Amino acid sequence: MIGRRFFRTIQVKLVIIYLLLILVAMQLIGVYFISTVKASLTDNFTQNLRDQTGILSKFAAQKLSDSSQGTENGDKMREELGLFVQNLFSISGAEVQVLDLNGKLLATSLQAHQSYIGQKNTSLAVTRALHNIRNNEEEIIDEDGLRKKVIAEPALTSGGKVVGAVYVVASMKDLYQTVDQVNRIFISGTLIALGLTGALGIILAHTITSPIKGLTRHAAAMADGRFDLKVPVLGDDEIGRLSYAFNDMTIRLKEALSVNEEENEKLLSVLSNMSDGVVAADENGRVIVWNRRALELLNRKSCEGCDIGELLGLPKAETEELLQGGEQTLIVARDNEEDLEDEETIMRVNFRSIRRRDKGLTGTIAVLQDITEQEKLEQSRRQFVANVSHELRTPLTTIKSYAEALDDGALEEKELSERFVGVIRNETERMIRLVTDLLHLSRLDSNQAPLRRRETNIHEMLDEVADRFSFQLRQKAIRAHVRVERGLTTAWLDRDQIDQVLDNLFSNAIKYTLDGGQIEVSARKQNDEVMAISVKDTGIGIPNKDLGRIFDRFYRVDKARSRNMGGTGLGLSIAREIVKAHGGTIALESEYNEGTTVTFTLPLLHEEAVLA
Repeated sequence: MIGRRFFRTIQVKLVIIYLLLILVAMQLIGVYFISTVKASLTDNFTQNLRDQTGILSKFAAQKLSDSSQGTENGDKMREELGLFVQNLFSISGAEVQVLDLNGKLLATSLQAHQSYIGQKNTSLAVTRALHNIRNNEEEIIDEDGLRKKVIAEPALTSGGKVVGAVYVVASMKDLYQTVDQVNRIFISGTLIALGLTGALGIILAHTITSPIKGLTRHAAAMADGRFDLKVPVLGDDEIGRLSYAFNDMTIRLKEALSVNEEENEKLLSVLSNMSDGVVAADENGRVIVWNRRALELLNRKSCEGCDIGELLGLPKAETEELLQGGEQTLIVARDNEEDLEDEETIMRVNFRSIRRRDKGLTGTIAVLQDITEQEKLEQSRRQFVANVSHELRTPLTTIKSYAEALDDGALEEKELSERFVGVIRNETERMIRLVTDLLHLSRLDSNQAPLRRRETNIHEMLDEVADRFSFQLRQKAIRAHVRVERGLTTAWLDRDQIDQVLDNLFSNAIKYTLDGGQIEVSARKQNDEVMAISVKDTGIGIPNKDLGRIFDRFYRVDKARSRNMGGTGLGLSIAREIVKAHGGTIALESEYNEGTTVTFTLPLLHEEAVLA
C-alpha cells in the first residue's frame, strides 16, 4: 500500500515522465545515429574494396593480356600477380584471388590457399564477372558466423575484352566491431543521461512538488479551522500565483466563515428569542432544526429525528400536502402542573417549502404561532358584545313595552301611568349606569384615566365609605366595623377612584348579606411598602365554580337577582382595573353561605416618588 502510494505521487510521476522522455529521445537518436554510422562505414568499406578491386583488375588485365600475347612468361606473371595481391591487401586482411578466363585460380593473397592455385572457382559471382557483368557484390556468412563482403570484377583489356577476373572476399568483422563499440558508447551515454536526468528530475520535481506539499499541508490546516497560516509565495510563476490565490482564498474563506458564523449566531439568537415556534424538516419530513419555543408549544423535550407530521399530529396525506406549503390550525393539549388541569393550546402552523433549482423540494419550515390568547380575546370580545347587547336589550324591551302600554290608554289612568313612568325611568337610569361603567372601563383599558394621587387619610376614607351606606345598613340592620392598623395613617392615591372601588365592594357586601349580618372594612400593612384593604361580609358567599370568573365583565353568580338589584356586572371588573392602575392586586375569598372577603393591595408611595 505504501509503495503504491509512493508511485502515485506527483514527484515520482514527473521523474518517470522525464526518464521516459529521455529514454525515448535517446532511442530514436540512437537508432538514427547508429543506422547512419553503420551505413556510412559499410559504404566506405565497400567503396574501398571496389577501388582496390578496380586497381587490381586493371593490373591483372594488363598481365593477363601480355601473357596471352606471349610477351611475358606465365610463371613470372603469376609471381608478379601474387606479390601485388599480397602487398595491396595485406592491411585489410581480405582474401584476393586472380582468375583467368576459364575461372582457374592464378594468384591468392592467403598463404593457406596457395595450394588452390590452378583450381577452378565456380562461384556465381566469378561466373558473372567472366561474362562481363559488373557490380557483382554480396554479403555472406561463413561457417564461423562471420559476415563477409564478396566482390567479383572482370579484368578487361583496353579493347574491352575479358581476359580474367578478380575475386575479393573481405571480412566485415572490424566494421561490425566498430558498430558494436559505437552501440556500447551510446548505451553508456544513454545510461549516464538517464542517471543525470533522474537526478535533475528529482530536483526539478522537488521544486514543483514542494510548494504543492506546502499547499496540501496548509489546506489540511485550513480544514481543521486554522486560517492564520499563509503559504509562502516563492516566485511569479504558476505555482507562485497559485500560492497567492490560495492565500487570498484563505482570507476570503475566513471572512466568509466569520460572516457565516455571525449569521448563524444571529439566526440562533433570533430562533431562541422568537415568540413563535420554528421547526425545520428535510425533504423526507424528518425534523432537523427547532427552537425552544417550539418545544414549549409542543410540550416536548426534544424533536430530533421525529417525523414532522407525527410531531404535529397530522395525518400522512395531509402532511404531504402541507409540506408543499400551506396553513393549518391545530389544538394541542398541554399539562398545567400548577392548576393540576389540562389546558388546550391553540396553534396556527404555517408551512413554507424550501426549494432549489437543481434539486426541487429540499425541506420545509413550519412556524408555530400560539393563538390561544388571541382566541380567548376573540371569544371574550364576542361574549362582551353579546352581554352588552343583552344588557341593553332587556331595559330597552321593558321601556318599549311600557311605552306601548301608555300609548294604548294606560296614560289615562294616573296611578298606573305613574307606575309605568317610574319603571321607564328606572330602566333608563340602569342603561345610563351601564353605559357610564362601560365608558369608565374603556378609559381604564386605554390608559386614558390618569391617576390624580394625593395624600389621603386611610381611617377617614374608610369611615366615609361606611357613612355613605349608613341608610342601606340601617334598612337591613347590618352592623359595619372599620378597623385600621396602628401606624397606618396616610397614603398617596387617587381618592376618587379608590372610593369607587370601596363603594363597589361595600355595595356588593350589603346586597348579598342577609338582614342582621356584619360587614368589616379593615386596612393593614403587609410590609413597609404595601398596604392591604379588605371588605369582609357574612353574606351568602360565592360557589367555588364561580370564583375563577368573578372578575370577568358582565359575569354574575345569580343573574336575575343581580339585575333586580340594579347591578351592571361591571363593578368588580372596574375595581380590578383601578387597583391595577395603582400598581396593586385584588383577590377574593369566599365560602358558600358563610361570607366573602375581598382584599386589594396598594403600594405605600412617598411624596417624592409621586411627584417624580
